[in-house]
Amino acid sequence: MACTGLADIDILDILTGIDQLIWGPPLLVLLVGTGIFLTWKLGLIQIFRLPLALRYVFNSRKAEIGVQGDISSFAALSTALSATVGTGNIVGVATAIKTGGPGALFWMFLAAFFGMATMYSESLLAVKYRTVDANGQMSGGPMYYIRNGLEQKKYSRILAAAFAFFGVNVALFGIGTFPQVNAIVDSARIAFDIPETLSAAVISLLVAFVTLGGIRRIAAVAQLLVPFMAIGYVLGCLVIIGLNLEKIPETLALIINSAFTGTAARGGFLGAGVMLAVRMGIARGIFSNESGLGSSPIAAAAAKVKEPARQGLISMTGTFFDTIIICFMTGTVLIVTDSWTGDLAGAYMTSYAFSTVLAEAGNYIVTVGLIFFAFTTILGWNYYGERCTEFLFGVKGILPYKIVYILIVASGAFLTLDIIWVLADIVNGLMALPNLIALLALRKVVAAETSQYFEKLEAETSNSAEASK
Repeated sequence: MACTGLADIDILDILTGIDQLIWGPPLLVLLVGTGIFLTWKLGLIQIFRLPLALRYVFNSRKAEIGVQGDISSFAALSTALSATVGTGNIVGVATAIKTGGPGALFWMFLAAFFGMATMYSESLLAVKYRTVDANGQMSGGPMYYIRNGLEQKKYSRILAAAFAFFGVNVALFGIGTFPQVNAIVDSARIAFDIPETLSAAVISLLVAFVTLGGIRRIAAVAQLLVPFMAIGYVLGCLVIIGLNLEKIPETLALIINSAFTGTAARGGFLGAGVMLAVRMGIARGIFSNESGLGSSPIAAAAAKVKEPARQGLISMTGTFFDTIIICFMTGTVLIVTDSWTGDLAGAYMTSYAFSTVLAEAGNYIVTVGLIFFAFTTILGWNYYGERCTEFLFGVKGILPYKIVYILIVASGAFLTLDIIWVLADIVNGLMALPNLIALLALRKVVAAETSQYFEKLEAETSNSAEASK
């Protein structure tokens, strides 16, 4: 038995080393560097075209008539947000600041800013290269624009299959299941004294009901829950920030100064250098909005939209809402309430921050928000894994995949295997590599589609102006 234990420890140590290597500076630099390059290539699209993108979001509830697709653009955005707005917005932000100091929030913001250009590009490509499966449903995402967009077919098929393989594994063993189920079960037990077995049973039944209904049912639930949960949580943040307005200038100064000079030890905070703030901010920001990982474009491909660039703009707002608004507000709340200097961490830190201002109501806002965020992430990642499964095995693999997914969700509350968590982190990082290669290789396609779309838009605007004279 002792030998087995040693072997397990050795395997875990090896996997942890691989995980740290994959999520080390090279991948983070590649993720952010791709965003910077695409930002330059697209002429700061996340600044100059953000008003248009937001206008599209609020006018996209109805699907375009006579256009291929399964769901409206708003439903596609909601599905993508259902997967990205998750525990990272509550737990991830708290972890980043607790480890890297307030400066981590600056680097999280910066990574999200450049990530908007990445999200635009990958969603545009997802719509451009999408196909229809044997069941008549849209299939798209990195695996399709890698296979159909790259010229070197010999290598593109391998890269596409690798992305889909990693995507299935992340859905089954990573972001989509274990962290979310554990978050729901723990929150329900602590806040409402609900037994783990009951929580697991209810989650499993709800996930089965929604996911077996396909993308349309997932999107319908996402459209209902995502705006509700995001608005409710943001309002709670705004109340706390509003009651601490006098601390905002000092808080912003602390965030910026800490980003470039590091943070000294204070209270329960041990102190952090600049590089730790950079690494934690960028890593947690990418975990939260998933820009560059290639997951959100899978939902974008299902949208009933004619122009790839239009969906790219709509999807780009997902990173804006997820990190630049929700994560930044969470971080601001943690700093203005001085919760980051205490001994608490993760969700407990965020709950404490809310409760210091809103008393017991603050605890419920965070707990209910965490439950909803985690549940919708389970739904969104179920769909991502389904499309990756369909790419690898055809439509015959979809039902077996869904059954396995539901079973893993049901067992997720009772499993705490460290090796599974580390493996999930590894395949999550590996997803990004084929996607980033494709984004850089297809940069000219993205630029050409973008230029063509805006030239057409300007011509239509000019013609409308002439006609109205």
